[in-house]
Amino acid sequence: MRAIQKPSPREYPEYSKIYMDLLQDDGKVLEHLWNNFLTIKAFVHALPEKTLLYRYAPNKWTIKEILVHLIDDERIFAYRALRYARNDNTPLQGFDQDHYARYSDANKRSLDSIFEEYEFVRKSTLHLFNNLPEQSLMRSGCGIDVDGSVINERTVRALAYHIAGHELRHFNIIKECYVNPGSL
Repeated sequence: MRAIQKPSPREYPEYSKIYMDLLQDDGKVLEHLWNNFLTIKAFVHALPEKTLLYRYAPNKWTIKEILVHLIDDERIFAYRALRYARNDNTPLQGFDQDHYARYSDANKRSLDSIFEEYEFVRKSTLHLFNNLPEQSLMRSGCGIDVDGSVINERTVRALAYHIAGHELRHFNIIKECYVNPGSL
C-alpha cells in the first residue's frame, strides 16, 4: 500500500488531535487501517452478545452502534476526501452522529452483517486513497457544522488519518468501558 505521511497540525482542526495522537508517524496509515480492521473484527467477534448490546451509561452507544458509527463516519470522511482530492471547494455539511446512530438499527443486525459492510467500506477507502494522485493529498476543503458555521479545514491526507485515529479512539473506548469497565 502507498505511503501517506502524517499531516501537520495545521492540516486538520484542533478536535482531530485526539485521533492524530493515536497514530504512528511512519506513513503506513493505509496498512494500519487494514490491520486495525482485522484486529477489531477478531476482538469483537470474541465478545458475548450481551456485551455487544451493553450501554455503560444512559444514552451511550452499544458496541454494535459504535461499529455502524465507524462505518458511517468512514463513508462520510472518505467522500470528503474524494471531493477535496478532485479540487471541489464546496463546503460540505456536517452530520449529527447521534441521529445517525439512533436510526441505524445496529442492534437488530447480526455481527456478521455489520463486519461484512465494514470490510466493503474499508476496502473501498483503501482503494480510494491508494489511487489518488499524489498531488491531491495536500488539497484541502472545509466543512459546515450542523449549526451552519464554517469549520474545520483539512487536507485529504488528514482525512485518511482522521478515519484511522477515530477508529482507534472508539476501539480504546470499547476496551475500556465495555470490556474492562473501571479501567479508565
